[in-house]
Amino acid sequence: MSRVAKIPVKLAKGVEAKIQDGVITIKGPKGTLTQKLDSQVQVTLDEKTGEIHFKALNETKQSNAMSGTLRALINCMNKGVSEGFTKKLTLVGVGYRAQAQGDSLNLSLGYSHPIVHKMPAGIKCEAPSQTEILISGTDKQKVGQVAAEVRAYRAPEPYKGKGVRYADEVVIIKETKKK
Repeated sequence: MSRVAKIPVKLAKGVEAKIQDGVITIKGPKGTLTQKLDSQVQVTLDEKTGEIHFKALNETKQSNAMSGTLRALINCMNKGVSEGFTKKLTLVGVGYRAQAQGDSLNLSLGYSHPIVHKMPAGIKCEAPSQTEILISGTDKQKVGQVAAEVRAYRAPEPYKGKGVRYADEVVIIKETKKK
């Protein structure tokens, strides 16, 4: 069995889980998330301890892998509805600016036109300063995808390091050609 799946998911305070018709629903103070369960994995909810246990039904490599994957997904859902996820992006470059307006993000990244990125449902965007962007939400996958889409508008280039980058990203600067 997967080593990851052996560890049960302990539900956070104020979080409820319900397994019904092959779908698990996790409800917390920040929202509600659902995940379709795999038929190769047995998922049980212990009401007394507030733990979710996972077990591969077959001894196949696929069901073993799915038990660990499902455990990781449900653990992220548990964290998302209780605390939430945040990605921080920084803009590096002269004249690069960001401005959050409602459910859209206005970017000025050195192109001849401004870029307006519409946020999907469940994702919030803030711009504490003109060169910082905070993307937050309950779904870890959606938060990461939106951050990757915003970064793709102007990825950091290797010679001056200009562009949109994650706050913890390290851009290695290349040396220019010498004649």
